[in-house]
Amino acid sequence: MDDVILEIRDYVTGYNEIDIIKGVSVQIKRREIACVIGPNGAGKSTLFKGIFGLLKARNGSNHFDGSDITNLSPSEILRKGLSYVPQGRCNFPAMNVRENLEMGAFTRNDDKVVSDIAEVMNKFPVLREKENEMAGNLSGGEQQILEMGRALLLHPKLILLDEPSLGLAPKVTELVFEKINDINVDGTTILIVEQNAKRALSISHHAIVLELGKKRFEGTGEEIMQNEQVKRLYLGG
Repeated sequence: MDDVILEIRDYVTGYNEIDIIKGVSVQIKRREIACVIGPNGAGKSTLFKGIFGLLKARNGSNHFDGSDITNLSPSEILRKGLSYVPQGRCNFPAMNVRENLEMGAFTRNDDKVVSDIAEVMNKFPVLREKENEMAGNLSGGEQQILEMGRALLLHPKLILLDEPSLGLAPKVTELVFEKINDINVDGTTILIVEQNAKRALSISHHAIVLELGKKRFEGTGEEIMQNEQVKRLYLGG
């Protein structure tokens, strides 16, 4: 089990009286890219909100890096090394790029924040080029890269990325997926929810298909990509 960084066990959560996630069990290994795909309404984003403590568990549990994080607050989960980049733009639009990155380190009190921001800018040169630009003036792809860069300021062991290509042009989507791969190569585990299923599967070591809040298929990215039922139901034939 030492190679498992996130284990979801028989997990149930939802909104009001309605269960959206209905007994999902998944194991995510260290240093891998994993993706969750499925139709609209499958519960993909709800699963992420539950993992990150934005929704309470109704049954089951979540374990991260050997600790039970079920029903911990998002700030407690963040401090344990699990970061979350929600879908849609989630930066501070009236702050510039550097200020946004500084906000990413808001829980830190060490003396390496400045050097870590420089390292993030070196990793993502567009952020250095736009360092003094207001985040709200960046393109959609640049904002997504900023949000991923900001998440790295807490040195997460795992990042949850919810719809990183949402609303992006194909060329920009490619750039964002390249950066996701770069982050993973550096050692960070990544779990992605993504409507662009084929692209997500192409970079994923592990893939889960959700349908109506339940796990329908699971395998490597390649296995899921080649599964005839998956192709017919979710990948357009």
